[in-house]
Amino acid sequence: MAIPIAYNLRNLIVRKTTTVMTALGIGLTVAVLVADLALVEGLRTAFKATGHPLQILVLRKGSNAELNSSVTREALQILKSKPGLAVNEAGEAMASPEILGVINLPSVDSPNGMNLTVRALSQAGVAMRNVKIQSGGRWFQSGQREVVVGKSVAKRYPNARPGARIRFGRGEWEVVGVFDAGESAVNSEIWGELNQVGSDFNRQDTVSSVLIRAADAGAFQALFNSLNDDRQLGVNALREREYYEQQTSAGAPLQFFGLLVAVIMAIGSSFAAMNTMYAAVSRRAKEIGTLRVLGFSRGSILFSFLIESLLLAFIGGVFGCLLALPINGVTTGIGSFATFSEIAFDFRVSPSTMIAGIVFALVVGAIGGLFPASNAARKEILTALREI
Repeated sequence: MAIPIAYNLRNLIVRKTTTVMTALGIGLTVAVLVADLALVEGLRTAFKATGHPLQILVLRKGSNAELNSSVTREALQILKSKPGLAVNEAGEAMASPEILGVINLPSVDSPNGMNLTVRALSQAGVAMRNVKIQSGGRWFQSGQREVVVGKSVAKRYPNARPGARIRFGRGEWEVVGVFDAGESAVNSEIWGELNQVGSDFNRQDTVSSVLIRAADAGAFQALFNSLNDDRQLGVNALREREYYEQQTSAGAPLQFFGLLVAVIMAIGSSFAAMNTMYAAVSRRAKEIGTLRVLGFSRGSILFSFLIESLLLAFIGGVFGCLLALPINGVTTGIGSFATFSEIAFDFRVSPSTMIAGIVFALVVGAIGGLFPASNAARKEILTALREI
């Protein structure tokens, strides 16, 4: 015969002060965990949303990042002649030579400045990405000292908003527009015209990388293999999406420390739950004895007290998720080891992160309630009835 759950709910309500305090402790632990998972999820989403399934990023042989890569103009011409490349409406091969640089600008979080990525590319490179210019702005023009900035840059860097001028290279550049790339990581970049920015960066003869697009899925693998097997060309071809997904390692240290803090807090919360349940067992000794007299088995009492601890933990888990929910959509930034610049992204408190938080709370509750529940189940009937 099982003890009804209504019995456990009533006990939690009667002991409302200890219930609230214990649930609060568990809730804070869950909030830390959910915030950490939301950060990693937001970063992963930003990088996963970057790139086209048919596009290949071409770097110098031995390079694994655009910043330390260098591709010659001669290699660019060979790349454009490779079979299997897609062509645009003008009949030109879809290949975008690009130059990457890093500049420093003050942000809302760091008045002393943060590193930002500047990407020099042509209009062909813009067309190869799923971006649109926001209303009121326009794209940069060829031969002009103009740049456009990603929406995350405009949001976090007051000196890089439309109408402002930013200084890098050999002078000032006017911000003429803000582009929106959805959830993509390129929202953290500043874009300018290839030749103009390349001249300021002293990169007339080489580019950092070349982005190319295969004609179709069937041609993709053949083109990919051809690039990596061409010893004379001497390049390293990477799938664009995989290249960006690899950069989620930038969040690994924060994920580690966040989980470490959550585990330390979880240990404390487990002891708090255990203390609460031990106190409940001590105060309800006669009640436990009465339950035994009424015919409830040791297993039923063990299960009942464990359920009570899990209910307490569940309340704390839901509370923790509610505490973390306001950070959903909040924009933050993290340094990338690949570009040595900031990548901005939004916290994502998704259903999966909240479920993970509640499961974590239930584990804490199970650990905290197991020993007190076992202690309650082992009490002898006469001993329990004599206790005050």
